[in-house]
Amino acid sequence: MQQMKPSVQIVPTAMDALHTVQELNRRGYRQENIFVLAHDSSQTKSLSEAADANEIGMKEEGMFNAMANVFKSRGDEIRSKLTSIGLSDMEAERYEEELDRGRVLVITNVH
Repeated sequence: MQQMKPSVQIVPTAMDALHTVQELNRRGYRQENIFVLAHDSSQTKSLSEAADANEIGMKEEGMFNAMANVFKSRGDEIRSKLTSIGLSDMEAERYEEELDRGRVLVITNVH
């Protein structure tokens, strides 16, 4: 079965990300299909906990990529995470630039 392309929403603040996740929950998305990503890894962790959403982790990336990310710059790590869930290199680059500007990504990945 082919993986569907994830849906990515760019939101300006962490609070907007929380509201977006709440709206996705109301629309019936399951928690395991909602991810949040910020440029700063500690903000990503805080957001995922506050919103009861997920971080893109080993399950999505695979063990090799997750381990390799330890040695990458944050920008490279973010692009790797985004491509691991089905985005193209070009899309990952564009979304990483949005994160550089302080925005937050809310991603739904429904199979």
